[in-house]
Amino acid sequence: MAALALTGCGPAPSAAPTPTVARSTTPPSSAGAAPTTTASPASSPGLSGKVVVLDPGHNGGNASHPAQINALVPAGRGQEKACNTTGTATNAGYAEHAFNWDVANRVATELQAKGITVIMTRSSDTGVGPCVNERAAIGNNADAAAVVSIHADGSDSAGAHGFHVEYASPPLNAEQGAPSIQLATALRDSVHAAGFALADYIGANGLFGRDDLGGLNLSDRPTVLIECGNMRDAADAAVQSSADGRQRYADAITAGILAYLTATS
Repeated sequence: MAALALTGCGPAPSAAPTPTVARSTTPPSSAGAAPTTTASPASSPGLSGKVVVLDPGHNGGNASHPAQINALVPAGRGQEKACNTTGTATNAGYAEHAFNWDVANRVATELQAKGITVIMTRSSDTGVGPCVNERAAIGNNADAAAVVSIHADGSDSAGAHGFHVEYASPPLNAEQGAPSIQLATALRDSVHAAGFALADYIGANGLFGRDDLGGLNLSDRPTVLIECGNMRDAADAAVQSSADGRQRYADAITAGILAYLTATS
């Protein structure tokens, strides 16, 4: 959700958590139905060996650990913010953290089929965190070619509908500048081409530069956050709540990442 769209959270250990290298070829059962499409196992020339970090926003255990997720951590630009948040949900109760986890696993499966190494910032949908600063560190330490944080919004504005992609603005380093904007644009274009409406209540033309998100501010890799529609909108929620809809999002996000990696290889 835009107001709470931090790129992760949890207890603040003395060292950053060990990232999870995604290896499974289908999402785990807790992530929902398996993908409805089968990716080719052949590696794509120029992409094999690339590292992509996927950051499924929030976590399933965050709500039961308020002290940990409310602890303040560095968020860039001299700010401190809560380690993480619980995320939003549809009006029917489908949680954003579950949506994020499902879509991220589907994207991981498709990217791995192209020979890309995928690192996830969390290893399950039942844990707590990690914090936003820790999630940013995972992408930085991996020297990721791209970092994509996957979320869904929770705006209560009447009629708020559609997806948008966020990036750090103004940039704090070179990678937050043109590379991140290029990644954001590639994702915007691919998701829109897949038939998803651009957000009509935030940003401009599906893009939104922000200076208040720790996961974006603290990154020194090309990094964006995609809000896959508004979970409080009935039409968006219907797509997000279906396995076919989540596969559509995953296919479109994968296409955008591949387009960016191909263009920058």
